[in-house]
Amino acid sequence: MRTTFKNAQRGFTLIELIAVIIVLAILAGVAVPRYFDYTDRARSSAVQGTLGNVRSAIQNFYANAALTGTPAYPTLTQMQTVGTVLQDAMPVNPYNNLNTITAATSTEWSARTATGNFGWRYYVDNASTPPAYGFYCNSTNATTVPNGSGSFLTANNL
Repeated sequence: MRTTFKNAQRGFTLIELIAVIIVLAILAGVAVPRYFDYTDRARSSAVQGTLGNVRSAIQNFYANAALTGTPAYPTLTQMQTVGTVLQDAMPVNPYNNLNTITAATSTEWSARTATGNFGWRYYVDNASTPPAYGFYCNSTNATTVPNGSGSFLTANNL
């Protein structure tokens, strides 16, 4: 004799559903905090990349000037003119969304002072021996770049 069950219900029990929810909650609790600082890390990386590219372009300008006569770093006007030092427009500062470059004094460069509503700061002194320059981010926002003592650098100190 064969026994058949009419309308047999198949599905998960409440205990099985609760177990799955608990496992998913544990996985989310472990994984989600790792993604909270993605925006900050992206900003820090963008500033570091821009600083590296611009500083390389400045050094390239200096090397070319040395080959053609008098070694000199680009002036602020040359820095701001597309095609002279940089081949493209200056990228925006990810901390304030500005791409303007303004002059900094030697004191501001030494202290990496971030003032005003500008994207980047540039210090140049071609009259000193040897010529000197500095280029930095005009922002005191904290970055995700460690400073070696357990805290993090500000954007103007990268």
